[in-house]
Amino acid sequence: MTTRERSDGKARRRVTLRDIAEAAGVHASTVSRALDPRTRHLINPAVAQTIIDISTRLNYRPNAAAYSLRTNRSRTIGVILPDIENPIFPPMVRGIESALLPRGFFALLGNTDGDLARERDLAKSFVSRGIDGLILAGVSRDDQIVAEIGPETTPIVTVNRRLDDKAVSSVVHMDDSGVLRTLTHLVSLGHRRIAVISGPQNTSTGTERHESFLRHRATLGIGDEDPLVCFADAYTESEGERCLEELIARSVPFTAVMCANDRLAIGAIVALERRNIRCPQDVSVTGYNDMPMVDRIHPALTTIRIQQYQMGVEAGRIALEMIDGASEPRHVVLPVELVIRASTRAIPARD
Repeated sequence: MTTRERSDGKARRRVTLRDIAEAAGVHASTVSRALDPRTRHLINPAVAQTIIDISTRLNYRPNAAAYSLRTNRSRTIGVILPDIENPIFPPMVRGIESALLPRGFFALLGNTDGDLARERDLAKSFVSRGIDGLILAGVSRDDQIVAEIGPETTPIVTVNRRLDDKAVSSVVHMDDSGVLRTLTHLVSLGHRRIAVISGPQNTSTGTERHESFLRHRATLGIGDEDPLVCFADAYTESEGERCLEELIARSVPFTAVMCANDRLAIGAIVALERRNIRCPQDVSVTGYNDMPMVDRIHPALTTIRIQQYQMGVEAGRIALEMIDGASEPRHVVLPVELVIRASTRAIPARD
């Protein structure tokens, strides 16, 4: 039996459910139900509280290994991120944990740096260690890792992006609405020559935001000329710089740049400054996601706010539902809002 050292150097036995049961004058199965949030409602509230108080006083710690052997569950969910340095992901992870912890589940994090091979290795490693589910934040549209793992045995939820395969549950945002709001804002400021830095087209966010731009530009009366678009290979600042330089090199004038995410927008602003092109006096710039601190940069970024924390909560809830036996895929689409800051301004009226 597992033991601990006492202050006098002697071994102290781990507190068990039976110890709590004897102290409370109930059966060990009653203690088990009272200490499990899923079954606590089956016990008289006063008795349950007494058991909880006794477990706290005795410094009871559940034996995770014993629980895993008894239930064939580890109470861990693997969470794989494409870029742990991206500021949108910490709030998302907090949301996942908020959904998992009340049920006694924990998140095990992995980072891929956008490498699909590393994603595959991490996912398989997590599964081999007995995780109960996977939440994937960096999938490509046709990501094969889901098929390789087998969603019929390991519950899988994608978050922030989704697969083309609708059989896999997802939590995303209303990208079409976000693009429309951004374009409407720019057009209302007098912009007609709007360049676009689109995201990678192997991701759902990249294709859906780009297709929304093509669809809505005609509706808003800016679709007469060929669109001025540069496709980023990744959602990074360096790609934002590269794409902005490419747009300038085409020698086609533009007064605004709509970027597929905030990091691309920050890179675009850096490239503009390097060329002594002022934002927003000369060129307005918009982002997408409203990641932490974009209100503190200069100029503060006009962007689309997504629900970073809530998408984590929803992904965690869906994962738990699937672990509990839900078989039908669920697709949650969260609303967005436009946040107007200093990186956009009206085109000055001409005499």
